Order: sequence, then structure tokens, then C-alpha cells
Amino acid sequence: MTVSIVRRPNALRGVIRLPGDKSISHRAAMFGAIAEGETRIENFLFGADCLSTVACMRALGVDAAAEDTSEGRVLVVRGVGLDGLREPADVLDCGNSGTTMRLLSGLLAGQPFLSVLSGDASLRSRPMARVLEPLQDMGAHVHGRDGNRLPPLVLGGGGLAGTRHRLRIASAQVKSALTLAGLYADGETWVQEPANSRDHTEAMLTAMGAPIAADGTTVRVRRPDRPLQPLRVRVPGDISAAAFWLVAGACHPDAEIRIEGAGLNPTRAGVIDALRSMGADITIDRARAEGGEAVGDITVRSSRLHGAVLEGALIPRAIDEIPVLALAASIADGDTIIRDAAELRVKESDRITTTAEQLGRLGARIEPAADGMIIHGGARLHGARCQSHADHRLAMTLAVAGMLADGETAIEGADAVDVSYPAFWKDLARLGGHQRVLTAEL
Repeated sequence: MTVSIVRRPNALRGVIRLPGDKSISHRAAMFGAIAEGETRIENFLFGADCLSTVACMRALGVDAAAEDTSEGRVLVVRGVGLDGLREPADVLDCGNSGTTMRLLSGLLAGQPFLSVLSGDASLRSRPMARVLEPLQDMGAHVHGRDGNRLPPLVLGGGGLAGTRHRLRIASAQVKSALTLAGLYADGETWVQEPANSRDHTEAMLTAMGAPIAADGTTVRVRRPDRPLQPLRVRVPGDISAAAFWLVAGACHPDAEIRIEGAGLNPTRAGVIDALRSMGADITIDRARAEGGEAVGDITVRSSRLHGAVLEGALIPRAIDEIPVLALAASIADGDTIIRDAAELRVKESDRITTTAEQLGRLGARIEPAADGMIIHGGARLHGARCQSHADHRLAMTLAVAGMLADGETAIEGADAVDVSYPAFWKDLARLGGHQRVLTAEL
């Protein structure tokens, strides 16, 4: 087990170039596989989760390989077309990646062969009924443990019918799975959400020529009558990775951090809106479009934060950033209330419980609620021994907390960051943060 020891630096200064966006990297690899021709993906996130997607696509008969170029490492996917995937010879291992399992469930539900999806112990404990039930409504033959609730999942595939789905909770993963299934269904598939979740699936498939229409919170899709076209994609920097530096910069008393090439898709940038509502000094310049996605450079400076209410339509746009926002709220003046975030209960860890418990070890005062938290601000954090629970976002949240706390903070399971941000510890050091690594016996 890896243990990282972090302590507060005197100042945080520097420039961060973000890893590629995890959500877009997953989708580019998977969608490129069902196009006809070669898809080139620049700034692909070669982290553990996205590599699980690549491995699954290879097991389905797709040629996908990394190439080193003068512009950096590129993933090249040679697509086999909508009907070119082949039956895998073994179980498809999704690792720790819920995105891989949920999106593949939609893609494979429409294939005329048998697939089995599994993953590590954490993924096998995460509920999948929100994906399986609407796929069954479309006629898919899908099964899972615990009454079709848990992985491993078995998909017989084929014979789907276009169906209207009304989701109770906004979820980009569920919406994307049903959209992919809709590419193989007879008739039109509708997916309606209570609020807008991230729209990378709709944007990328539309650019590839898929017949998709988005109207407000509703997406409609039908089977294409021509092959999907391959793309040359440059993946923007991951705004979820930027969130840790935004909170570090806003909360540290002597900080100025510039984050280059961050994705600013409005369906993903809720963390910026949340921090600004709390008084954070955040500016954006060089706003531009790259590969159909909004991108810009973000500068954050030391700020005096205050409490806020984070709820409603903001939550799907910031769901992955809630743990580190809870850290910011712990230091802010006044109380912060987070609502409508019950989905946090079924992430890599129960992020409501683990965030409250682990930040509580450092002196944060957080009351868990069924769908969120009440955070009492004004905490003076102190170093403590913490546990990542094998959750990459919790590990990075605790690292930022250690950069803001008195004394030393020890984070057990610190290597969880490799799932989404392999260079996290190097970037922490680049900004002036202090970290040393221990290897402990289990």
C-alpha cells in the first residue's frame, strides 16, 4: 500500500497542463471503435480507467494502439463499423471504471452475441440497475447479480426497440448507454433527464454523423443509415482534474495558479460556478473551441470564501467535484449546504460518507445527509492519517487538504490517483507542494 505524506507549502505558484478529460477519452476510444476508418485521439488520458476501455475494445476485435508523435502520445483506433464488433473470448474486464461498464452495457446490448462485463471488487459492488432496467425495456437480454442489480453483467444482445426513457436522476453515463443502444434499435429512442448532464456523447456522435437531436433535456437517436465517420480528436484538459488546483489556489493564503487548456463545456463547468458563488477569484482567458469543445486557460488566486447552497441543476454539472468542494466549504466562512447529490452514494466509494469521515479526521465539520451534506465552515485543519478508500477523487481531495492543514497529513492508498490523473503528485510538487511516499505493509 502506498502512503503519501503531504504538508502545507509556504506558497503555491505555477502553471498546470491538465491530463486529457477522462469522460471524453472514454467516449473517443469507444465511439472510434464503431466508426469506419481511423480515429486519432490526441491528449488521450492514459490512466487506468480509460485503459480499461481500450482493453475492452481490443477484446471486441478493435485495433487500438498508442503512437508517440512530435505532438505527444496519440491513441489510434481503427474502427470496425457499427456491426463489426465480434464476440469476446473471455470476460470483459472493466477494472475500476464505472464509465466503461455502463457505456459498454448500452453498446453491447445491441450486439448479436454474448458478452460478460466484470471488474474489480469496488466496481462489482456498484449498482447497475439504472442502466439495466431501461435496456430491458428496450428488449435487451441483460442479467446481473442480486436481482439484476450488481456486476458481473451478462448481455445477450440484439433485437432492441426504440423506447422513450424518462430518467429520475440526471446521469450522463445512463443517458450515454441508452443513446448507444439507440444506435442499434428499431425506431427512435428518447432519453429525457430532469436536468442537463454532460453532453459529450451527443456532441461526438453528432460530429461522426449519427442521427441525434438534442432539445433541452431530451435526446433523440435512431439507427444511422450510413457508416459513422472517424474523427481526429484533441481531448481538452480535464476540468475535474482542474478542480483540485482551483480549490487549492482559492483556499491557500498565498497562491496563484494558472491552468492551461481546461475543458469548459457548460455541462461540466459547475465547479467554477460553485466556487465563484463562494467568492473565489477565478478568471478565464484564451477561450476557444478545440474539437467542438469549449476550452480556456483558468487562473485562480487566494480568496476569502463564504458558504453557499449547492443544489438543483448545478449538481449534475459538478457531481465529481463535490468532495473537493466540500473541502473548500470546510474552510469558508459560514455554512454550506449540498443537496440533490444522492448519486455520490454509488461512486467508487460512498462519497458522502467517506468525504465526511476522512475530512473530519483533519478537523472539518461535515454532517452527512441522504442526498448531500451540511458543512460548517471556518475549520482550521490539522494533519492526520487518512484513507483514500481506493477512490481517486477522495485521494486527491485529501492531498489538497494536506496542503492547507497544519502539520503532516498521511494518505493511505495514495496510488488511487493513477485511475484519472497519473501525474497528480508531480504537478503538486511543481506548484511547490511537499510530498514524500512510503510503502507500507498491508
